[in-house]
Order: sequence, then structure tokens, then C-alpha cells
Amino acid sequence: MVITDNRFEARLRTHKSAEAYLDAYLRELSAGGRSPYTIRNYRADIGSFLAWCASNGHEPLRTTRQLFREYLTELKGSGIVAASIMRLTSTVHGFYKYLHREGAAERDLLYGVALPKRPKRLPKVLDPAHCDALLTAPDPSTPQGLRDRAMLELLYGGGLRISELVSLDVGQVSLADGSAIIHGKGSKERLVLFGEPAMRALETYLESARPALQAAIGNRQSEIGNPLFLNRFGQRLSACWLQVCIKRYAVRAGIAVDVHPHLLRHSFATHLLDGGADLRIVQDLLGHSSANTTQIYTHVSQARQAQVSAAAWEKVAEQALEGPRRRKRSRPA
Repeated sequence: MVITDNRFEARLRTHKSAEAYLDAYLRELSAGGRSPYTIRNYRADIGSFLAWCASNGHEPLRTTRQLFREYLTELKGSGIVAASIMRLTSTVHGFYKYLHREGAAERDLLYGVALPKRPKRLPKVLDPAHCDALLTAPDPSTPQGLRDRAMLELLYGGGLRISELVSLDVGQVSLADGSAIIHGKGSKERLVLFGEPAMRALETYLESARPALQAAIGNRQSEIGNPLFLNRFGQRLSACWLQVCIKRYAVRAGIAVDVHPHLLRHSFATHLLDGGADLRIVQDLLGHSSANTTQIYTHVSQARQAQVSAAAWEKVAEQALEGPRRRKRSRPA
């Protein structure tokens, strides 16, 4: 539909800029419980499209589905993966729904834009031996090493997201029963359980390492709250720092694959299913609202079992072939 209403044209010229609407939209999402990491990603995704409009001489508040498809085509051509384009499409469309609701657009300008198909890819996981090597990589002789061991144990042993780990406060964790109250996506609260290794690592950290790190806070305790994991300045650790930290320990442990925090969450879920855990229990521990999201880990578990079975049969075949060779070599001349 072509906009011909002169009154709407005049109202559009007097409205705020698209950037101002973006700021207001993100404030609304933040007030609704979206995490700082989600807000940051939304700003990047929507801001990227607004910048593309500006660089190509388009008015963002009067964009069209065709222009948005051209933008997505450029992203695809630059090598952006389909999953990222799918997320960006949903994020930008949400913003334009907001613009329509606020009266900045006469209609939902991106209504009918189809999401690209998400490729079916199974998440990668670490095998248990690599997990053990990663968890024991920190130096236990320093406060930072004890802290990092506790973080890795909790990240893997509880299946936490990185944002959930760094936002934990001391009062959310109970060593008595190995549990923690987690505030996940959309401010949803859930109870996670972790095993004896994580309990021991956390207890050692709280008793022997955190007091040394906490000394840097001085009289500023009330300013920063009571974060569970502290950096050397006594402040709450950042997610970016933790990502770098995990990669460094992976190199130290001799792990050749790219290791990131979410890989430990994937490994946690897959290892539970490998051990016979019920899918619904894993769903609750991960905080998934739908069992369909958790279902993918059953495919990973099945694929791993198939690989193990194939390797075992290959070994049996090699041994069967090797037997006659040994007997032939040992036959007297």
C-alpha cells in the first residue's frame, strides 16, 4: 500500500528520529526484564540496519520489505551465517512492530518478511576427557586459579549460560544441597543443581580465595552488591573476560577445538543424556521453555553413541585381521 495521507506525512516529519525510537524501544525492553546482553545485541542488530539505510539514502521510518530483503541479501553475500540472519530478521521486525504501535509508521513496514531457514546443525560438545582437562587447568595455588576452577566447575556442572554465571550473587548459591537460584532469559527463575566437584571447588573458593579478592573492595561493598565471582579489583567479573579466560585454559589443557562458554552448556546436557537422564529433567535444568529446544541434545547423544559403536567395531575388525597375521609371522620357517 502506498502512503498518500498528507497528514501522516506531516506527522512523520515531526516525529523523533529512528535512533531516538531505538533508544526508547530498548529502554522498554530493559524495563520488561531483558538482560543487558540481549539489549546490547538488539542495539547492534537494529543499529546495523539503520546505518545501512542511512548509507544508502533510505529513510528508516519509511523502509519497505524489498529494501530489507536487499539488506539481508548483502549480509548473506558477506558470509553472515543463516542463524545470525534469522536472529537479526526477528529482532529488526520486532522494532518495526514497535514503531507501528507508537505511531511512527502507519503500518508494520516489515509485515510478511519470511525468516530464512535455519540449517539443521547439531551442537558440538567436549568429550568427558577434555572436560576434565579443562576443569583442572587453573592453578590451585593462587586465588584467581581457585576462583576460575570454581567458575568452570559451576558453568559445566550446572549447565549455566555465561550471563547467568557472572550475574550470580553469593546468596543465590547453597553449598548445603548443591543448588543455585538462577535468573535466566526473560527474568525467568529456575533452580539448578550441581554435583560434588562443583560443591568442593566453590567451598574452597569461598573460604580461601574470595576473601583475598574481596579485600580490594574496601568500603565499597554496598556499591557493587555481593557478587559471587570477583576480579582482582574486587568487582564483578565480566562475560567478555570469562570468554577469553576459558579459551586460555583450553589452550593450556591442549584442547584443539574452539572452546567457548556455551560449549560447556552443550556438553553438560549431552553428558546427562548419555548417562540416561530424562529429557524433561534436562529441560528443567537448562531452563528451556519447550522440550523441542532440548530435543536436539538427544540427537547429539545418539550421534556420539553411533561414533563410539563404529569405533569399537573398527577396533574389533582390526584385531580380527591382526590375529592371522601374528600367527603367520610366528610360524617357523
